[in-house]
Amino acid sequence: MNIESDKATISLLYKEKFGLSPAGITPLAAGGSSRRYYLLAGNGSIPDIVGTCGDDARENRAFIYLARHFRAKDLDVPEIICEDAGQSAYLQSYISGKSLLECLGGQDDYLLLEKAMRLLAGFHYIGSRDLDFSECYPEKSLDANTVNWDLNYFKYSFLKVIGQGFDEAALQKDFDRLRGLILIDSNSWDTFMYRDFQGRNIIVDSASGNLYGIDFQGGRKGPAAYDVASFLWQAKAGFSMETKLAAIECYCRAARELCNDFSESGFMTSLPYLVLFRQLQVLGAYGFRGLIERKPHFIESLPLGIANLKKLFSEEDPQLASEFPQLAKIAESLQIPGGCHTFPEGKLTVTVQSFSYRKGYPADYSGNGGGFVFDCRAVHNPGRYEQYKPLTGMDRPVIEFLEKDGEIFPFLASAYSLVDAAVEKYLKRGFSSLSVGFGCTGGRHRSVYSAHAMAEHLRARYPQVNVVEIHREQPHLKTDRQN
Repeated sequence: MNIESDKATISLLYKEKFGLSPAGITPLAAGGSSRRYYLLAGNGSIPDIVGTCGDDARENRAFIYLARHFRAKDLDVPEIICEDAGQSAYLQSYISGKSLLECLGGQDDYLLLEKAMRLLAGFHYIGSRDLDFSECYPEKSLDANTVNWDLNYFKYSFLKVIGQGFDEAALQKDFDRLRGLILIDSNSWDTFMYRDFQGRNIIVDSASGNLYGIDFQGGRKGPAAYDVASFLWQAKAGFSMETKLAAIECYCRAARELCNDFSESGFMTSLPYLVLFRQLQVLGAYGFRGLIERKPHFIESLPLGIANLKKLFSEEDPQLASEFPQLAKIAESLQIPGGCHTFPEGKLTVTVQSFSYRKGYPADYSGNGGGFVFDCRAVHNPGRYEQYKPLTGMDRPVIEFLEKDGEIFPFLASAYSLVDAAVEKYLKRGFSSLSVGFGCTGGRHRSVYSAHAMAEHLRARYPQVNVVEIHREQPHLKTDRQN
């Protein structure tokens, strides 16, 4: 990405369209896509507009086609003003306002949700009329291949990345069943599936109060219930079940008005499976965009996504557990990866982890990489003795062994000295994250004892610091509390 090159490209487009240059060009926050957005300040009677640059011409072309199609159907989306010959850049109208996600949490929530559901039904049953689905990107419809891609996205970009154990054959059996249930009515689909209809992709126009859809270039032909699931089960919204049910009724009411053939019973039958599918797809995205590409928004959302999947099986729809036993087992055992916890702003967080060197160093997703890793393997190992092998560094016999032997005390004293100095410096400089790791051979005895001792030391010495304690190889140890 070359910002100066982008600015030159969109400035030229602006000048060709309006005969003068924009008053200023400011980069805007990017989303999950690789496209880059810029706010072009208005000049004279010309209002502010948005310039977009993207390296994938097919993705750009899909957005341009869909935006013009939806505008022609009187759906609220940005207006495409012009594009360059190769469709690598284009100008669109600027919708001034906040995202729907930012606007929720007040007395107008029900009205906003009703508007969102009516807008979504409009995309489904008006937007799909005369739509050329061959223009959709990257596929024209949801099919067996695209379902498989998303399920494998969950498996390889999330489960494998966090080191979650599972039964390969049993998981594939659940995948096959879920795919079959999702596609059971695929021959009758004639709706446009927005695919990423979420609060952050809906803008509440500050002037009119109307809701505008953005980022629909990944849409395709597919089941309407997928988008309802995507919106109501989005990780950061935190809608109650009562709110979800009320919004579903709003959607069904709007769908009945716009489509004489709308089957509410069919919609409700497919919804639970699409909720599950969406949760798996989202965790795959969080794994890839967050844990691999380390984009902050996705890292911050990952604990919420894990909590959503757990809640789906345990509270919202327990029947799914009998239909998909391996997925239910995985959901029950999922732990938040170290460094992905959400923390209060303006407060230093120290993440203390134990780990096994056999499984590699613990990941630090804070983005700054600041901290220490201490090697406990020089300390006398209780794991060499049969009576201690099944225990951990949190069990009394192991604690007594280490403390009676005594080698652990000078080791920890040196670690305390180094970490204390860093904490005090980080507090003075206003830093937000520090990572401390203790590793041993199996991540069971010495490292667990040491990490717990360090966490307790920091909690006592620095009550103003948020301390998170994680034992990566021993997730059953419930010590990941925060101050």
